[in-house]
Amino acid sequence: MRLRAGLLLRFALGAALAVTATAFAQAATAVPGQDEMNIGDQPGYQPTPEEEQLTGAYEKQEVFFRTTEAPGTIIIDTKNRFLYLLQPGNRALRYGIGVGRDGFTWSGLQKISRKQEWPDWRPPPEMIERQPYLPRFMAGGPGNPLGARAMYLGATVYRIHGTNQPQTIGHAVSSGCFRLVNDDVIDLYSRVPVGTKVIIKQAVAL
Repeated sequence: MRLRAGLLLRFALGAALAVTATAFAQAATAVPGQDEMNIGDQPGYQPTPEEEQLTGAYEKQEVFFRTTEAPGTIIIDTKNRFLYLLQPGNRALRYGIGVGRDGFTWSGLQKISRKQEWPDWRPPPEMIERQPYLPRFMAGGPGNPLGARAMYLGATVYRIHGTNQPQTIGHAVSSGCFRLVNDDVIDLYSRVPVGTKVIIKQAVAL
């Protein structure tokens, strides 16, 4: 019996590791705007620094961006999984993001109404219905699904926030919020004040 239990435990651990490895492999090879990830929230999980290091298209970088919007404006490109913070001279800082799953995407014009460091997490009822194992409340800190910072969008339930699941960047995974890795959301948070204009689009023409 002990031998059988040990074999079953080894099998379960191997399967869990395989799922995690597959998720990170998907994130590493994600094609902008083409990937939806079926993964639940992982409250309490703390990614390693290596896991939080983005590469390729989703790494924060300065890019050309032609627009008539004022510097300091945020433009979110839902289809291609990018957030742009406009800079002078038709330039922008581009961040890789995770976006809402099919049925949870949206567009519109908002302003940052509030900012919070290490926000608490209260999963909404519809999220608990899908994932009944989730806690009803989790204090802010490492391992919190909202990550290191949150910027609240108008009077909506949506936020730009961090994440403890860096492998979800570049994917459609959320319930309508926009997530960045913690280093990126800390950087963005430091650059934008309350009142910042936020434009959410399904696709952006550069």
